[in-house]
Amino acid sequence: MLVKSLAQLFDLKFQRIQFTPDLMPADITGTEILQQNDGERRMAFVKGPIFANMILADEINRTPPKTQAAMLEAMQEHHVTAAGVCYRLDEPFFVFATQKPHRDGGHVPASGGPARQVHVQRVHRLPGRGRRGGRGPTDHHNRAAADCADFTGEDLLRFHAVVRRVPIAEDVVRYAVRLAAASRPSPTGLDFVNEWITWGAGLRASQYMVLGAKARALLYGRSHANFDDIKALALPVLAIGSWSTIVPRPRA
Repeated sequence: MLVKSLAQLFDLKFQRIQFTPDLMPADITGTEILQQNDGERRMAFVKGPIFANMILADEINRTPPKTQAAMLEAMQEHHVTAAGVCYRLDEPFFVFATQKPHRDGGHVPASGGPARQVHVQRVHRLPGRGRRGGRGPTDHHNRAAADCADFTGEDLLRFHAVVRRVPIAEDVVRYAVRLAAASRPSPTGLDFVNEWITWGAGLRASQYMVLGAKARALLYGRSHANFDDIKALALPVLAIGSWSTIVPRPRA
């Protein structure tokens, strides 16, 4: 409901994709079918659910690597390729993904590429007993409510452009780079990192922290990003680099 409500708020096309172990790349990108018009047969491409502005990829870690790779192309390049033809995705394009808890089994760990296309990871816990009690009666009410869009996709793209222009000091950028580098095991790295993390955040992690810091600065009414913004984004961004890779190493 959260992602669908965001799509309605910005008047964007929304699609939900349920990832399963038997999901194939063509199931999300689309496929070619044989059509016959006026006695003439030709191949036509039927677009899949990935052709939307806002995607909810539900339990993305249940699908095989080849389907993850198809999702990666869409997330990174904003296009899909079918039968050698490249099809551009409409802008803006976002993917919100959930993953199946590892304790439940039946999951396929995302490879480094798809994992690093995710900018921020948040863990949402179930609400407490007191907060859960009052939600039931209002849920059905709110489902029928949202026909009004306060913004458009063009507005969202303009917001992106404004965020990228927010000033940030070079020292703050270097701080984000050092944080990302500190998450990677190395002979000179931190002891707990070398012990518990197989590989850390990728090279894009510092970029994501900087962009998130700029957006956070605007949300807090400031015209520039600072160290506190980087610190606030560090955990949700660095968690992506260690997605499904944090394992205890045996002590010598």
